[in-house]
Amino acid sequence: MKILVTGGAGFIGGNFVHYMVNKYPEDEIVNLDLLTYAGNLETLKPVEDKKNYRFIKGDIADRDFIMELFQKEKFDVVINFAAESHVDRSISDPGIFVQTNVLGTVVLLDACRAFQVKRFHQVSTDEVYGDLPLDRPDLFFTEETPLHTSSPYSSSKASADLFVMAYHRTYGLPVTISRCSNNYGPYQFPEKLIPLMISRALAEEQLPVYGKGDNVRDWLHVLDHCIAIDLIVRKGREGEVYNIGGHNERTNLEVVKTILKALGKSEDLIHYVTDRPGHDRRYAIDPTKMEQELGWKPIYTFDTGIPETIDWYLNHKEWWQNILSGEYKNYFEKMYGERL
Repeated sequence: MKILVTGGAGFIGGNFVHYMVNKYPEDEIVNLDLLTYAGNLETLKPVEDKKNYRFIKGDIADRDFIMELFQKEKFDVVINFAAESHVDRSISDPGIFVQTNVLGTVVLLDACRAFQVKRFHQVSTDEVYGDLPLDRPDLFFTEETPLHTSSPYSSSKASADLFVMAYHRTYGLPVTISRCSNNYGPYQFPEKLIPLMISRALAEEQLPVYGKGDNVRDWLHVLDHCIAIDLIVRKGREGEVYNIGGHNERTNLEVVKTILKALGKSEDLIHYVTDRPGHDRRYAIDPTKMEQELGWKPIYTFDTGIPETIDWYLNHKEWWQNILSGEYKNYFEKMYGERL
């Protein structure tokens, strides 16, 4: 198969490209990414010379470019990771989230329809469901939970999901959607909670924690997420939503304290800051559908995954230090400048 992975230079998309290139040497994996601030080609160094991998720089919201690309390449499968994804950034600049997450998805859907792609998979988020109360640990998000967004980011992702399902119902486009809980693991951009806390703790800098740190997230290792998406694309039923979660709930404060303990750093580094506007209280996914229909079970618990993740950041300081210094932005020119 020829598989287009959009947003494959980001955190989850990059890990997915690694997984697919290595697991399916007979498939051709094409990585399309605009290389905005969180796109990092250094993430793809381990696979960039593989025969079944190619990188293309481009914008999913550029209709002419996308239509020309699809006409030329004749993709069998499209998996859309491309998205603006940081909630804080969506609060300060909602427009770019509409441009990429909504309009970009619609352009991809139109291209899939025009060139008869066999499966379009939308990578979404549990944030489209809103949040759950802290005092009801018995409640979980299921695929039937109504959409109830809190931020411009989650609203843009919910809008995209609605378009995906509309294209299935109206045009018969073969689609699936996955909604995952918070991911962690290698190659995560350092503005996200876990790598941010690791990098700042190592530098003996204050660790900013929103409010009292009692917001709860269900943590999913990125490899478990990649395995789940692969299963959905190959075996999932068309027109279905699949929730991907690991039953690994932790408060933000628990996560931060776990990192500090692993690094041998003092909890005095924790600095409580004014809470984010509209901050969701608790996310928790019920992955029963994934388990029963597709036989998926996560490999990692948070207790096994977080030490391995911390070790990865300790052993790959150059990768995230290049991001903090801005050097990573020059990698495209180094790798591809003479080829353009």
